[in-house]
Amino acid sequence: MIEPALPILIEDVFLAYGDHPVLNALSLNVAAGTVTALLGGNGAGKSTTLSTLLGFVRADAGRVAICGIDPGSQPEAARRNIAYLPENVALYEHLTAVENARYLLALSGDTQDRAAITDAFAAAGLQERAWDQRLGAFSKGMRQKVAIAVALLREVPVLLLDEPTSGLDPRATADFNALVLAVRERGTAVLMVTHDLLSAADIADRICFLEAGRIVEDVTADGPDRFDVRALHARFAVSAERLAA
Repeated sequence: MIEPALPILIEDVFLAYGDHPVLNALSLNVAAGTVTALLGGNGAGKSTTLSTLLGFVRADAGRVAICGIDPGSQPEAARRNIAYLPENVALYEHLTAVENARYLLALSGDTQDRAAITDAFAAAGLQERAWDQRLGAFSKGMRQKVAIAVALLREVPVLLLDEPTSGLDPRATADFNALVLAVRERGTAVLMVTHDLLSAADIADRICFLEAGRIVEDVTADGPDRFDVRALHARFAVSAERLAA
């Protein structure tokens, strides 16, 4: 029997912008039904990792695959398997929250009825009075909730999250974490790029530290406490100091 392809596969990837190496022998796999958090300071290569998976940039060497598809050579085919939530969400201010959701889902070839969309809004913590309001007056946190709902409505094998809790209050962050766990339970592979160590420790099965374009530590959740948060915080601080030096 042929084993199904891993949802997210990165093997020994090198990528440079001019003379500046950004990814340096990066290897990272994410299995179906798991959440991996990728942490690292500014300049560690987190955004480039996501761009490589999305097919926006192509690795100079190594292998990248989304469900067995190379996003460098077949970006559209790879993206059909991905739901992506960027840190800075581009939404349409003249449309309501429901209209934004319908339009963005249609762009990806998905259709959802109003009930499914509003259920997703409620799960993301967006209050009912905002569902039919135009986004022009929305706060960053409210916009993020709309985008979270849209990303989670797309039932695809891979979910990529870039600083997903940015702009969310603690209650909304808890709601978001619950949504991610529900997505994991339906078998989605989740890769979350974040600076939010506590949120990562709450929901991730693995926490990987990225430094100078490669994984320098890979910690797996274990036991009732899952992670030693103090040790992880100390590790994260050391990594950030090295990048800033």
